[in-house]
Amino acid sequence: MPLKRKPNVAVVIPSYRVRNHILAVLSRIGSEVTAIYVVDDACPEDTGRLVKEHVADPRVNVLWNKENLGVGGATIAGMKQAATDGADVIVKIDGDGQMDPAFIPSFIGVILVGEADYAKGNRFFDPEGAASMPLGRLIGNAGLSFLAKISTGYWHSFDPTNGFFAIHASLIGLLPLEKISKRFFFESDLLFRLNVLTARVVDVPMHSHYADEVSNMKPHREIPRFAFAHLKNFGKRIFYNYFIRNFSIASLELVLGLALLLFGVIYGLSNWGMDVPATAGTVMIAALPIIVATQLLLAFINYDIQSVPRSTLHMRLSSSSLPRKALMHRDAISIGIDKEKTSTW
Repeated sequence: MPLKRKPNVAVVIPSYRVRNHILAVLSRIGSEVTAIYVVDDACPEDTGRLVKEHVADPRVNVLWNKENLGVGGATIAGMKQAATDGADVIVKIDGDGQMDPAFIPSFIGVILVGEADYAKGNRFFDPEGAASMPLGRLIGNAGLSFLAKISTGYWHSFDPTNGFFAIHASLIGLLPLEKISKRFFFESDLLFRLNVLTARVVDVPMHSHYADEVSNMKPHREIPRFAFAHLKNFGKRIFYNYFIRNFSIASLELVLGLALLLFGVIYGLSNWGMDVPATAGTVMIAALPIIVATQLLLAFINYDIQSVPRSTLHMRLSSSSLPRKALMHRDAISIGIDKEKTSTW
């Protein structure tokens, strides 16, 4: 059921080399937010100290990581603290000024009314907004979005690397936070983990502002890692969803489709280039399994697309007998937060 009291909304801002933008970002966060967590990810610019000395907003909490954990590690540190402090919804934005905090009500709204467990930004929804994106990012995000559809199972979602998102806090205790990628693959890996939980994801239209901010990502290094990580997650998702947690007609379609495709290709290649032309029967023995395999695999893909989670997990959890405390707290894991340097303002 939607909350009848005023919700506790927390914003997490991982901070690394954003000293020139962080104060402006904090000043634009509206009154709908009840707590703000700035996570200084061992920033060489000492962004956390800047916030501590210049921000008097009582909602702002500054956390320091002992070592640089990456955008994912910093975000996880902030989300865990927000969940522990009793947040209902946790929003993550970047500190470089690209994400407009004015969109926060749109993100938390779809979660509070029970329409989603996880709301993520989509910069491609409006063609005019996508046109403002640098061409390199536009092409890269389009390619990564297609790979993410395959690996995460959220076929309806786009712009998977978008770091502007909101999540219902009850899911934090269910996610294997220690296994989620801590670097630039964080958002895509988080989507994969959410699919395993059968959480419902929706896209929220938004625009980004591109100015003088500098990305810390090196495309020539990260693209191969992204491709390998997507392939690994795809294999794990298919194996878990179709052979461990469930076994359905789609599982048979996948197995038979792959077996027939392999047989047809091997048989066809083994009879290719012979001195004597292949007979019609030989051609059919090679072609027919490939044709049938194609139909079976297309049927499997269609089944997978239709299997996108459509009900909200946190609504199901709220109607169960599990107490909130049991959901929100799992075995503590070390994420490198220096408690002695953690200050609340």
